[in-house]
Amino acid sequence: MKPVIQPKVTLVGAGPGDPDLITLKAVLALNKADVVLYDALIDPVLLDHAPASAIKLFVGKRVGKHSLPQEDTNQLCVSLAKKHGHVVRLKGGDPFVFGRGAEEVDYIETFGISTEVIPGITSAIAVPAAAGVPVTKRGISESFWVVTGTTSAGDLSKDLSLAAQSTATVVVLMGTKKLAQIVSVYRKFGQQDLPIAIIQSGTTRDEKITAGFMHDIEEKAFENKVEAPAIIIIGEVVRESIRLAEIYREAEKYNL
Repeated sequence: MKPVIQPKVTLVGAGPGDPDLITLKAVLALNKADVVLYDALIDPVLLDHAPASAIKLFVGKRVGKHSLPQEDTNQLCVSLAKKHGHVVRLKGGDPFVFGRGAEEVDYIETFGISTEVIPGITSAIAVPAAAGVPVTKRGISESFWVVTGTTSAGDLSKDLSLAAQSTATVVVLMGTKKLAQIVSVYRKFGQQDLPIAIIQSGTTRDEKITAGFMHDIEEKAFENKVEAPAIIIIGEVVRESIRLAEIYREAEKYNL
């Protein structure tokens, strides 16, 4: 007699890139997966946590290289859960931080399929931290904003203009292609000397950090051939990183 299939979809946050930064609860969910649908920023070693018998499908998206439209991924979650049982939707960072996780849950639940969300360590905080940049520090920054660099319409978020007028640390995700616009917003508010860092492939072996000020970051990013995926951190806390200290000591020496 065939076992009764109990469809379920678990959205799992895989963390910021380093496979060791996935949570124990996420690993335990992968251990019980019948199907794994994974994104582009997932380290392939994480798939080893799933049973050898599990179906593993890549459904990721990268700039200019979309694998499956979001609607198709949503439908796959439903059809594969009905056919095989437990689907783990493995997503980079945290599923609910610019990960469209809430949309996936909404869609799946309409089919009466149970869902679970396992939070991941968001790259918005972990990537700066791994580079020695605290998003908050007493006496320097008492809050932080996490802003998308590219809205669903493809534009720079209008929230950035509000953030640029505050003393908060600002972390911009998906903003490398909008660097010139980001700089323009801050210069408009007289913030051309504000420290800024771009961390490409943060927490991984391919990590590359470009740091400077609003007035020179575009030139540095061009020289260093900065590409996505990268996170942009803006604010005085960038100076607090021991790893970046020499850059800012040199700037102070020449009154830059």
